[in-house]
Amino acid sequence: MTTLQSVPSGTHPASGSVSSFKAASRAETREQLSTATYDLLVIGGGILGISTAWHAAQSGLRVALVDAGDFAGATSSASSKLLHGGLRYLQTGAVKLVAENHFERRAVSRQVAPHLANPLTFYLPVYKGGPHGAAKLGAGVFAYSALSAFGDGVGHLLSPAKAAADVPELRTDNLKAVAVYGDDQMNDARMALMTVRAAVESGATVLNHAEVTGLRFTRGRVTGAELKDRTDGTEFGVDARLVLNATGPWVDHLRRMEDAGAAPSIRLSKGAHLVLKRTSPWKAALATPIDKYRITFALPWEDMLLLGTTDEEFEGDPADVAVTEKDTAQILDEAAFSIRDQQLSRDLITYSFAGLRVLPGGPGDTSKAKRETVVTEGRGGMLSVAGGKWTTFRHIGRTVMNKLAALPGRPLSEDMEPIARLPRKLPLPGIANPNAVAHRLLVDGGTPGPRMAADTARHLATHYGSLAFDIARRASEDPALAERVHPDAPEIWAQVAYARDHEWAETADDVLRRRTTLTIRGLATDTVRARVEDVLGDR
Repeated sequence: MTTLQSVPSGTHPASGSVSSFKAASRAETREQLSTATYDLLVIGGGILGISTAWHAAQSGLRVALVDAGDFAGATSSASSKLLHGGLRYLQTGAVKLVAENHFERRAVSRQVAPHLANPLTFYLPVYKGGPHGAAKLGAGVFAYSALSAFGDGVGHLLSPAKAAADVPELRTDNLKAVAVYGDDQMNDARMALMTVRAAVESGATVLNHAEVTGLRFTRGRVTGAELKDRTDGTEFGVDARLVLNATGPWVDHLRRMEDAGAAPSIRLSKGAHLVLKRTSPWKAALATPIDKYRITFALPWEDMLLLGTTDEEFEGDPADVAVTEKDTAQILDEAAFSIRDQQLSRDLITYSFAGLRVLPGGPGDTSKAKRETVVTEGRGGMLSVAGGKWTTFRHIGRTVMNKLAALPGRPLSEDMEPIARLPRKLPLPGIANPNAVAHRLLVDGGTPGPRMAADTARHLATHYGSLAFDIARRASEDPALAERVHPDAPEIWAQVAYARDHEWAETADDVLRRRTTLTIRGLATDTVRARVEDVLGDR
């Protein structure tokens, strides 16, 4: 495959010009990793590790990022797909936290990645006998919108009839009122991949499917890692002045490589979701209170309906996390509080997935735990970072950088630009107005060639931004790449080739589950999978 290692940025929607990259093969990337000495080696390609690598590279550090699987291959692509302030935190009086979350949410969805995020209206139904009354929820959503400076409108109450017109599958029996507020939504895997690309454009060297088999030590200090390329078994190593453990649910596993006696630092909470075909249009999402603390979501997402989530302690091997029959029954039963039965038929389920929230160690109900970011330093000097929320991924990257600058002996501070001097809202690659990109694709669609379908143009615009023109050009140059991967999905074969050449895709799952939406739509058939593998093999 080709790995992007340098630098010019993006395209402009008005011009449709194509980005250029210096490409490197996996072998070349391994050679670079094994012969250079890095300031920072980030182990873990979830959004915490990716964000830290991005910020560190911006700061002028020489950065390497590796992951045993795919980028965002575990928890970071198994979220509820929300950028949100955290309405439930108002119950605990965490007003400052909600305001900070709103700031980050608005920054990402307005300035950093407007091509990858979209506003979403939420309806919070108030039923007779429910855990909260209409007056309380009405006041809550007003306060919530105030903490967002009313940037998404004013939180208010809505009549059941109006809500049912927007969401026909809403149960109206015993429905007293509906509270309304605004947040944002994303495709988490696409957001993570664009952040990896931003890190690369800032100078980072990245490699997925590269498993850490051991740590390197110099006079008792962790100074690198031994790795194995899972694609072909090649073993190699990386030297670094500092190693950051950002392996999410596996954070304590790596800490024990540093110190066999390291005590557990985290606990895990499993969150499961279901994806269903929609039986009618949804103009808003539902956030239905289940009890005093928990909410179940029904989210229109990628032309489908996303239901979830669960929240229960998980003590097994993180690699074994999966959706069980119990999870499925719970999600459907809780969704039935506010959704009609016809939308909850099991026949409509196209996909299910589960991820693990990383929470600070300690007792108590996981559903009440704060999503705090924990940064610790081990006996060998390795830093470990875990926890946090998707919404605040940029803030977490800055927090880790501040920690690096303040380390005893200040090993990296002389070589890095202070985080306070970095642009606060540096955009991700492809930034553009998605409506403008979609319009341009529909007008000329990468001519010469067949006119692009409207759903494909919209899909490309909202998943790649202005980088969609790169894909459109490939489709225009090769008519076979302009064909749909599956007749019932908007994706075209040019996206598969693009994922292979520019987005580090190595396996069919990399393409079908994270770089496209084929899997979540239930369209990753054996035929599609075999053809994707053929394209990936044509390097």
